[in-house]
Amino acid sequence: MNRLFALFALFVSLTATSYARDLPDFTELAAKCGTAVVNVSTTQTMRNANIFHQMPNLSEDDPMFDFFRRFMQPGRGPHGQRELQTRSLGSGFIISQDGYILTNAHVVDAADEVTVRLTDKREFTAKVIGSDLRTDVALIKIEANNLPVVTIGKPEQLKVGEWVAAIGSPFGFDNSITAGIVSAKGRSLPQENYVPFIQTDVAINPGNSGGPLFNMKGEVVGINSQILSRTGGYMGVSFAIPIDVAMDISDQLRASGKVNRGWLGVAIQEVTRELAESFGMSRPMGALIVSVEKGGPADKAGLAASDVVLKLDGKVVENSGELPRLVAAVKPGKRVLLQVWRKGASKDVALIVGELPGEKSVSRSGKLGKTPGKLGLSLSELNDAQKKELQIGNGLLVESAEGAAAMAGVISGDIILAVNNQDVKSLQQFVDLLKQFASGRVVALRILRGDRSMFVTIRINGKKP
Repeated sequence: MNRLFALFALFVSLTATSYARDLPDFTELAAKCGTAVVNVSTTQTMRNANIFHQMPNLSEDDPMFDFFRRFMQPGRGPHGQRELQTRSLGSGFIISQDGYILTNAHVVDAADEVTVRLTDKREFTAKVIGSDLRTDVALIKIEANNLPVVTIGKPEQLKVGEWVAAIGSPFGFDNSITAGIVSAKGRSLPQENYVPFIQTDVAINPGNSGGPLFNMKGEVVGINSQILSRTGGYMGVSFAIPIDVAMDISDQLRASGKVNRGWLGVAIQEVTRELAESFGMSRPMGALIVSVEKGGPADKAGLAASDVVLKLDGKVVENSGELPRLVAAVKPGKRVLLQVWRKGASKDVALIVGELPGEKSVSRSGKLGKTPGKLGLSLSELNDAQKKELQIGNGLLVESAEGAAAMAGVISGDIILAVNNQDVKSLQQFVDLLKQFASGRVVALRILRGDRSMFVTIRINGKKP
């Protein structure tokens, strides 16, 4: 009996040893790559002499009372102005020994000061070289030399199911490493038309934004950017920007401080099975043109609504989300050949790609208003000049977005037009509208971003990142 027990124990031990040997070991990766990952913290100071005269008269039982009590007690500025200072936290990684660092655009957007802390505890004030909100990539620079740098990998070589690891500062805990696998590649997300995201199940939390995603060779294959969550925290679905996309943006920002993208001047939608059948296509694919901007590149080339773009310079367009990325990668002024499906047959159309117009922006009025803090939004009312500039009759300007709002995709510069289909006309009305919804309720905000309007959903009283 004792002999059988000994043999069984030996079998279990050998099995456990074999199993442990098959699991990935991240110790070398953490030691080798962690020194090139940095903590990025930002501050933004908002000033207005009259902001607190607008503070509502709330009872202590009101759900908004605690926010105003905690956050509406600022100091005074140099000219007697009231000041409200906000802080945010993210990550980044060094790509050159002389101090160039990649991070997310939403980490540094609208910041007055950006501070970078290295693993050796040195701190530097960073300069924002440029940021691109369309891809959520930003390039910043610190004055230092002989810094450790990451090795850039090739995300196209990633395989679904492959082990990957993230290093960053979740909740401010510097140089934390988490691991998982690649869940999918080339993911398209709502309102994110320029990035073929890498989906992983790596634990990504607030503070990880802008940090690197490594393959097992210790090469950076992506920038951790977003999570899909109903709570504001990690729920097993994370998204990273492929590093080749980020490096292309970085090179353009470094050269000129801005990004140039190709543009067709069309609005598109997905081709469903029913639409494909009605058009006489053998299967659903491509990008269906629903409208053509007058005078744009597509209009000049003779493209029309109901055309389906199947290929661009020989590259197959499987779904509508791929076309904006393919076009954006083309240098403005270049001639391309489109294959389109028109009236039951394919047809080649030559076209000169234009330059994507800049998104509409609105100058800050300096008038910061009441901030519904449990959503993580800082808002200001639009003045008449701003409304005229944007050609709208109502709305609130997003000065900054954190917490649940940032997780939902709201960014600085967005205009909130409505809450659950009720037009937003003032800050006080916005606060009053939110008070009508119980904790845990999901509300839909209709926002204007550049020339596009869209809906985002936010859960009231969600956990703040």
